[in-house]
Amino acid sequence: MKLKQLSVFLENKPGRLSQPCKALTQAGINILTLCLADTEQFGILRLIVRDWEKAKTVLEKAGCVVKASEVLAIEIPDRTGGLEGVLAILEPNAINIEYMYAFTLKRGGNAVMIARIEDADRAIAILRQKGISLLEPSTFYTLA
Repeated sequence: MKLKQLSVFLENKPGRLSQPCKALTQAGINILTLCLADTEQFGILRLIVRDWEKAKTVLEKAGCVVKASEVLAIEIPDRTGGLEGVLAILEPNAINIEYMYAFTLKRGGNAVMIARIEDADRAIAILRQKGISLLEPSTFYTLA
């Protein structure tokens, strides 16, 4: 139910993003989805790959600071109000979404949103109870 995501910490300077991308390319690791956020001094590259342990090792050997965390791949109806409907389930249950980003492919008529949630197990139970689908890692990787 949960996916492993890697967060790579980078200086916010030209050329810093290519270092982890080059290391993954040379190791034959494909990035399935990513998000890049920045501040004035640093950035965080969040990415999902099929073999996160190998990718983490490769990135660390390339001199990157890497952290692995768990995220959920939530199916959201791809229509006006789809995201709001999922938020309306989580927020009354005091479940905080730390961040989220979209996966570039759809599943059926649904968009797929990647979300880092403080209490993932509780969120899974509540979302399932309300009929919201979450992708198993094997299903997610098949889409990619």
